[in-house]
Amino acid sequence: MAKKKAEGYLSGREARRIAKENRRITNAFEKQRKRKNVPESEYLTHMADPNNAVEFDNLHTYFYTDAGVVKSVDGVSFEVPIGKTVGVVGESGCGKSVTSLSLMQLLQRPQGQVVEGEIRLNMGDKAYDVTKMPNEQMQKIRGNYVSMIFQEPMTSLNPVFRIGEQVDEVIALHHGEGKTKEDIKNRTIELLEMVGIANSQGVYQMYPHELSGGMRQRVCIAMALACSPKVIIADEPTTALDVTIQAQVLDLLRNLKDKINSSIMFITHDLGVIAEMADYVVVMYAGRVVEKGTVHEIFSNPAHPYTIGLMASKPVVGKQVDKLYSIPGKVPNPIDMPNYCYFKDRCEMCVAGCEGEYPCQVQLSPTHFVSCYRYYDHKNQGGEG
Repeated sequence: MAKKKAEGYLSGREARRIAKENRRITNAFEKQRKRKNVPESEYLTHMADPNNAVEFDNLHTYFYTDAGVVKSVDGVSFEVPIGKTVGVVGESGCGKSVTSLSLMQLLQRPQGQVVEGEIRLNMGDKAYDVTKMPNEQMQKIRGNYVSMIFQEPMTSLNPVFRIGEQVDEVIALHHGEGKTKEDIKNRTIELLEMVGIANSQGVYQMYPHELSGGMRQRVCIAMALACSPKVIIADEPTTALDVTIQAQVLDLLRNLKDKINSSIMFITHDLGVIAEMADYVVVMYAGRVVEKGTVHEIFSNPAHPYTIGLMASKPVVGKQVDKLYSIPGKVPNPIDMPNYCYFKDRCEMCVAGCEGEYPCQVQLSPTHFVSCYRYYDHKNQGGEG
């Protein structure tokens, strides 16, 4: 009798077959992406609502690995309204950062590809579908219209260049036409002062290792805001900072957003930060949006068992408990996702029907949506499928 292979084991033949198939698929995507002189009509689109800065519509982002296809973002839809902050929350690996990198077209390619869906970007007089934009056009969008504050400031800044040179480069690249070196330097110093760096002239001459974590994070924010973008993606900008510096960075972001009238897509694990910063909340789990609504709806009336679990697992001031709640079980394997609700195996609120296919979206209020079988009676009363 043949010896049973261990789970997850791939034979050499199977690995070669997967690698060959991956190359075939990714080469087709790359060929499309690298075309020159693409007519604007190919990526022109219309916003579903002109009051939105960005609209993610049924976004699928996959990574073609040697072990199989990882469906990192699997049908995500939500909006970022103009002038508002949308908090995207969920555990590590749920697809938050990959969603934002899809908007910036900064996925690790050729493995990472947007395979389906639209990302509509409001340019004011017109709208672009970012997923169809070629590389050369995308370079004009990054920094000017959409900018990103990356997760780890030490690795985001180049250790061998001075701070001033790195911020200068952003300004020179996007708004350098007709400006002297002195003009660009003055603008950089102005930006450093704007993000609360007192010794801006001194910091201009320093290297990243000479600054503290909070100072480096402020420099990253200055670089992201250099061209007054319409959309700022803040990917866990306060993760490595202590609480006092964290509060300062959040205040800074809030004030600067109002000053340049931009929208923020705020990615974090921290529900306290979401409550303080966001107008709307999107809860992601295993590559899908399980719940979305206004910050008041999500915090006062969480509907999905996963959101309820997240709320229960955070400490509350003035409430004494022996042990904090933790959600049981673990996230399913991203290469082999189940064909029922992804949260079912960890859920403590299962109802009849949970073993069926993945639940569709149910509308609880004009702004509150949830994907859960527990609310299917709402659906029959005029909710959305």
